[in-house]
Amino acid sequence: MVRAGLEASEHRGQVQFGGLPLPGATITAIQGTQKFAAVTDQQGTYSLPDLQDGVWTFQVEMLGFAPLKQDVAIGPNSPPGNWEMKMLSLDELHAEATPAPGPAPAAAALSTAQKTQPAFQRTEVNASSGAAAAPSGNDTPVSGAFANLSPDDLNERAADGLLINGSVNNGAASPFGQLAAFGNNRRGARALYTGGIGIIVDNSRLDARSFSLTGQDTPKPAYNHFLGSLTLGGPLKIPHLIRNGPTFFFNYQRTQNRNADIVSGKMPTEMERNGDFRETRNPLGQPVQAIDPLTGLPFSGNVIPQARISPQARTLLSFYPLPNFDGSARYNYQIPIAGSTHQDALQTRLNKAVNRRHQLAGNFDFQSTRTDSPNLFSFLDTTRVLGINAGVNWTYRPAPRFSATFRYQYSRLATRTTPYFANAQNVSGIAGISGNNQEPLNWGPPGLVFSSGISPLSDAQYAFNRNQTSAFSYISFWNHGRHNISFGSDFRRQQFNVLSQQDPRGAFTFTGGAAGSDLAGFLLGIPDTSSIAFGNADKYFRQPVSDAFITDDWRLSARLTLNGGLRWEYESPITELYGRLVNLDITPGFAGVAPIVASDPQGSLTGKEYPRSLMRPDKFGVQPRVGFAWRPVAASSLIVRGGYGIYRNTAVYQSIAIQMAQQAPLSKSLSVQNSPQNPLTLANGFSTSQGITPTTFAIDPEFRVGYAQNWQLSVQRDLPAAFQVTATYLGIKGTRLMQQFLPNTFPAGPFNHCTACPTGFSYLTSNGNSTREAGQIQLRRRLRSGFTSTIQYTFAKAIDDAPLMAGQGTPGATGSAGIAQNWLDLSAERGPSNFDQRHQMMLQAQYTTGVGAGGGALLTGWKAALFKEWTFASQMTVGSGLPLTPIYLAPVTGTGVTGNLRPDITAASINAAPPGLSLNPAAYRVPAPGQWGNAGRNSITGPPQFALNASLGRTFRWGDRFNIDLRADAMNVLNHVTFPSWNTIITSAQFGLPNRANPMRNLQTTLRLRF
Repeated sequence: MVRAGLEASEHRGQVQFGGLPLPGATITAIQGTQKFAAVTDQQGTYSLPDLQDGVWTFQVEMLGFAPLKQDVAIGPNSPPGNWEMKMLSLDELHAEATPAPGPAPAAAALSTAQKTQPAFQRTEVNASSGAAAAPSGNDTPVSGAFANLSPDDLNERAADGLLINGSVNNGAASPFGQLAAFGNNRRGARALYTGGIGIIVDNSRLDARSFSLTGQDTPKPAYNHFLGSLTLGGPLKIPHLIRNGPTFFFNYQRTQNRNADIVSGKMPTEMERNGDFRETRNPLGQPVQAIDPLTGLPFSGNVIPQARISPQARTLLSFYPLPNFDGSARYNYQIPIAGSTHQDALQTRLNKAVNRRHQLAGNFDFQSTRTDSPNLFSFLDTTRVLGINAGVNWTYRPAPRFSATFRYQYSRLATRTTPYFANAQNVSGIAGISGNNQEPLNWGPPGLVFSSGISPLSDAQYAFNRNQTSAFSYISFWNHGRHNISFGSDFRRQQFNVLSQQDPRGAFTFTGGAAGSDLAGFLLGIPDTSSIAFGNADKYFRQPVSDAFITDDWRLSARLTLNGGLRWEYESPITELYGRLVNLDITPGFAGVAPIVASDPQGSLTGKEYPRSLMRPDKFGVQPRVGFAWRPVAASSLIVRGGYGIYRNTAVYQSIAIQMAQQAPLSKSLSVQNSPQNPLTLANGFSTSQGITPTTFAIDPEFRVGYAQNWQLSVQRDLPAAFQVTATYLGIKGTRLMQQFLPNTFPAGPFNHCTACPTGFSYLTSNGNSTREAGQIQLRRRLRSGFTSTIQYTFAKAIDDAPLMAGQGTPGATGSAGIAQNWLDLSAERGPSNFDQRHQMMLQAQYTTGVGAGGGALLTGWKAALFKEWTFASQMTVGSGLPLTPIYLAPVTGTGVTGNLRPDITAASINAAPPGLSLNPAAYRVPAPGQWGNAGRNSITGPPQFALNASLGRTFRWGDRFNIDLRADAMNVLNHVTFPSWNTIITSAQFGLPNRANPMRNLQTTLRLRF
């Protein structure tokens, strides 16, 4: 990734003597005419926060010790400094203590001209001699370690050192404190190791109750959250075995969380279960009429005879609980649920500098997670995750200004999901439902979806997936004059080993087309659509991934930096180890289709030869990137930054491969609609239909990977009173984005089309595009007198014709809002992007109470000691709502796809909602026969967003070696209810209501002991 502008990194390190921390040592970093310095604290550590990336010459000095000097490459991933000092001999100590004759040294002070120069341009210190420039005027002298800072910066640094770090800061962090000296704090030897023990706790007694969508007083479930951690690091030494071993880092975390929530739903009433619809109302409050499919006439008295109720429906109804309150037609059921998550995580690191040229490093990480997830129907599904990650690094520095790092990384992640009914109860077999997979691992009910808002019946699918990656990488850094050049490459071999079925139990959708009511159709055992996909459970996907890059950070002058680079990436289309992938060989105009299998990639209709992946590779992944940072006037704080880059979407093939591997002829797959030619029943609803292809997903063999062009321009300037303002313009243009549509489909009703043309499959192409432009203004107050804050406002607009780009739907899914409504007019899908938030404001603030020998601030004595050093922080985010799409839940003619059709708009305003709703149901209607709905995609603005979090913390010093951190964090501190989205299915009883509520107030306490 190319970074635009002058990049600065924070460099940290530790100075030791005989393996013990050495406080009071001076570390000086020199690059060209720039010079920065720091002093080690009581732990021997130091920090240089503003070093520009590149090679710096470091000098470590302290009275009584031999000075050290070494070139160090500074960057975002550069390792911390580790310096081992050697004490001078007695003769050398005597010579150092004897002053040499000569003129008195000039005071290390800054002139008035120097004070006005920007930080990155203060060049008055001579880098070769280390002597400060002679002053002009009677400026106050400062410590030589801070000679590159102006008095204003010194004052701010002193304030920062006292106020932001709490009670553990060292006076040496400011030029006004005494330097620590070797030999201070002689109470005992310092420990070789650093570490900490911490716990984070949260309990239901401290948290607010989850928001009730129904207004019912549902009891809050009891729960608790716990996270414990242990950290230890330092040199690895074993007596008589290892003397000068590597440094190590060890961290272990244990998580035990019980998570609670309140869930709401709509269940069939006792009357409706018996076929009595006399009191049933639709979302508009109108009576529902049950129609007899055999006669096309209403049932007598609006009651379905008991003999007509399907035995399969009676069995599946047993999983639906009765309503637990007498609510409106929108909700009538609400319960608390509680799940649990247990996790053990281990991270280890080893680092060893063999000599000045060679350095070795390694890591090993382990994670085990166990999750139990209940749902509205009290089905408890379990998930077990086991992962390891290990790597080794070798860094070689043949020259002071050149380094090369070689790395090997291995990772493996195994995930097993076990649904509630697996190996326990064959629901489909008991109910008499045939045609789906009834292996013990896949036992359970089929999925049920209702258009009227009745809660869908669903459960997890069994899966045992193992992903494995082996990665080799090389990266080098070369400093040549004003150029800092980085280059390298990576190669990864990825394995995705899947043992699961896509949809083994199948799914039925009820829209009311068969019996005038979705529930009436269910009771009669007549679904409006059905879909299924199983067989070929074990799949072994393989994918190599390669990349190479080169960047040049060119410090053209003290006022201008250029950054340019080139990156190439190539992700091969995924193949299956045994060639078990299926696509469609399609003739022009979608007039004919035939399945083609990767093990025999010869198209039967077109005669084309396809690669083993059934997609042609896209190897042209060249991505240029440039950036600059420019200070127009040397003595001004005005900085202009800009950049442009191309970024490739590197994660598109896996979901596509899963769809290709789970369909006919290797598997049983279909997506069909109920019709006189293809009657569906609950007992026998998974049968292949004549004229509908059983292969449900196809992809353009010339599919290309999408990419985004990003550009930005910003202007930054300092203002009085420690303020800084930044104005930024950002732009993004996406190209070759995924589009999905249903060939040969037309609106329901009278129309003329090709009745012999194949239907029932979705087709994925890469012809979409998107744009986003944003303007951003930020006002920041630097830390001063213990207070710092930032406020940022963003106005943005994003549009696209590719809803899959932001995760709305899955490629190949049989019911997805990501599928275009009209396959002949893809431009009609163009609308606001799913993430199009027009307005957003963020405010962050932090204040630390006064400190000092007597407590500081306006208090003294024990009150001051209690009040000082507390840090309060708060973050507030306010934003407009995200766009939502109105949906008319009906099947697309000739397919089993639902969820992608939009209604017609009426003259009524969507915002003129009746009491209790946020959207107006009268704003939409069902489209006229033979026409697509004219409501636009993402034409509804969702609920506004608001979040306010706060924290309060302090560090307490305990003796010379221990620090205790106490912190309390409150999320949604005002306990203000907000919603992520509305229900926009116009046929649902919950249309215009929130789908769920965001979490209410949560209070979390952290206690950590550091040493």
